[in-house]
Amino acid sequence: MTKSIELVIFDCDGVLVDSERIAVRVDAMVLAQLGWKLTESEIIDRFVGRTMTSMRKDIEAHLGRSLPPTWEEETENRYHEALLAELKPVDGIVETLDALAHLPACVASSGSHGKMRLTLGITGLFSNFEGRIFSATEVERGKPAPDLFLHAAQRMGVAPDRCVVVEDSQYGVQAARAAGMRAFGYSGGLTPAQWLEGPDTVVFDDMRTLPALLAAG
Repeated sequence: MTKSIELVIFDCDGVLVDSERIAVRVDAMVLAQLGWKLTESEIIDRFVGRTMTSMRKDIEAHLGRSLPPTWEEETENRYHEALLAELKPVDGIVETLDALAHLPACVASSGSHGKMRLTLGITGLFSNFEGRIFSATEVERGKPAPDLFLHAAQRMGVAPDRCVVVEDSQYGVQAARAAGMRAFGYSGGLTPAQWLEGPDTVVFDDMRTLPALLAAG
């Protein structure tokens, strides 16, 4: 990790907003109602960091039947209700963003633009990234494919090897590596540290340490 950093790409859920615990709880309820009971660990392994479209495909493959056309919208509404009631910024992220204000930054998330407007708005972080927010809905393939991060870098006018990605999911760090970007894997949330480890990746568990890690990198 010797090249200078020209862009910091933040994931949203679990990195900026502490939404993953809420989402996993909703997922467990939704899946149980469909007849597929999974533990929290199994849900994290299968779905955290991926798009709703990929989640739907996995569920349909497991159940052997199609979900109703309204399933995604209904599930998103459940997320929104829980987020409105409980969502907070990730611990330490406000101070971290202030400390990194000198570096260009953007958001690249598997979530939709509507979801990010909601979550970043609730937590007061939207203004930090307005006009620099990218969704997997804009690209052909979601994480762990590199498409979203390459799209964000291209839109921001920065070469991939000058970008770093801050992620909290195994699919996110895999996507960063596939894009030729250095990854900083945040293990202070739900994903076990060992799931984030790999080449060109620094794993850390306290968001407040990120500025020093980026400076060292």
